[in-house]
Amino acid sequence: MKTVALLVLITAVVTYAQTPAPPKPKSDAEKIASALSAGPKFVTQNATVLDWPNSAGGDFRVLRAGTNAWTCLPGRPQAAHDEPGCFDQVFLQFIKDSIAGRTPNVQSIGISYMYGGFWAPNKSHAMRSGKEFHVGPHIMIIGLDQKMMQTLNQDASNGEPYVNHLPGHSELYLVIPIREWDDAQAVHAVMR
Repeated sequence: MKTVALLVLITAVVTYAQTPAPPKPKSDAEKIASALSAGPKFVTQNATVLDWPNSAGGDFRVLRAGTNAWTCLPGRPQAAHDEPGCFDQVFLQFIKDSIAGRTPNVQSIGISYMYGGFWAPNKSHAMRSGKEFHVGPHIMIIGLDQKMMQTLNQDASNGEPYVNHLPGHSELYLVIPIREWDDAQAVHAVMR
């Protein structure tokens, strides 16, 4: 009986691990739906939805006008996974400056939601295998004292809050997981 249960479990894990990631949104309607999945309703219901620029320093295209101070974006087109986010004005400007090649000048606290999580490179010995793993739903905070941020955890694999930076930039932001990722999804991430 235990052998049968083990075989069923292994089959389920292998089947799940081989399930392809959902397709990245292509149409404007799909991009809007993706972007609006990134945050809580009080943020998304009246948020502006933008699409990423076609080139560094290019203009963001408005997919849906909003009436609050939040902006949501689908995942970056060049990313391997759809990783949408919702950003307040400070965090959005940080992103815009960063992808345009400008040094961000963060003067106050900025907040972002990523309810779909983020796929991070596996740089830790805590993760036994796989090139990447999924950091589940989280919020991010920018604008905290950089010297203090450098003293915080930098390992995303342990489930604790950690600091990160955008590729090619040194400005650290705090990532705070808000829910543990489901075990089946964690197994999928490790086996990728």
